[in-house]
Parts: sequence; structure tokens; C-alpha cells
Amino acid sequence: MKNTDIAAIILIASLSMLVAYFVADAVIGKPSSESVKVKTVDAISPSVVAPDSTVFNEDAINPTVEVIIGDQAASSSAAQPSSAN
Repeated sequence: MKNTDIAAIILIASLSMLVAYFVADAVIGKPSSESVKVKTVDAISPSVVAPDSTVFNEDAINPTVEVIIGDQAASSSAAQPSSAN
């Protein structure tokens, strides 16, 4: 390689880096020029508000309580086998 070839490669590489820098700066932009707005969180209050009576009915059926429909005692004794030999 001649000295002129090396100089041409260095010149082309320098110009390519310069063009790439300006293109990237135009596409990405400067981070300091961009501003960001962040939504803040409201403070948690220790007070408890009574629930709405239209949603929480105090006379409603509690699903955690066992409900027996009909004569369950008779059917449970009929299902057990007798001990007569």
C-alpha cells in the first residue's frame, strides 16, 4: 500500500465517523433537552371509610358459612353401612 492509499482510508473513515455522529445526534437527540413528567402518588390515609351500603349488604348470605339445604342428617346416616352381622 502506498502512503496515499493509507491517507485516503483515514480521510474516508474520519468523514464517515463525522457523518455518523451528526446522523445519530439528529435521530437520538440530546438527553438533557428532553424533559420527563412523572405522576406522583397520593399519600395513604390511615382513616377507614365505611363501605357503601348498596354494595355491601349486611343481610346478605355469607359464602364462608356452611349452608345445609334439606335433611342432610338423614342422608348422611343412610350412606353409612350398618354394623349388623
